[in-house]
Amino acid sequence: MVNKGVIAEIYSGLELIKNQLDNEAAVLYHWQREKRGNQAEVDYVIELGDKIVPIEVKSGIKGKMQSLRIFMEEKKSKFGVRTSLENFARMEKINIIPLYAIGAIFKAKKNNTLTLTKQIL
Repeated sequence: MVNKGVIAEIYSGLELIKNQLDNEAAVLYHWQREKRGNQAEVDYVIELGDKIVPIEVKSGIKGKMQSLRIFMEEKKSKFGVRTSLENFARMEKINIIPLYAIGAIFKAKKNNTLTLTKQIL
């Protein structure tokens, strides 16, 4: 049996690494909180300009974003990203980006075009 969640996470991580700026070392971070009775984790945390962006990866179109919301609350993040099989959308402070387009977060910065970044984020 294939674990689609792991495949989606690996794909997203590779796309994030591949699309980072050429003059910067490719870096991905992970966040995990181990509070008694209330564990939370965010799949990836990246630097985007002067912002810290949490990214939650989902292999389907459903799934809770509780850990992402906990991170955003604790770290005072203005927004977060969920990447999944869904189309582009926004839910409150969470931007939804399809799995196939997750690398576009960095491409907008590479091309010095802020319009794409503003549309996505």
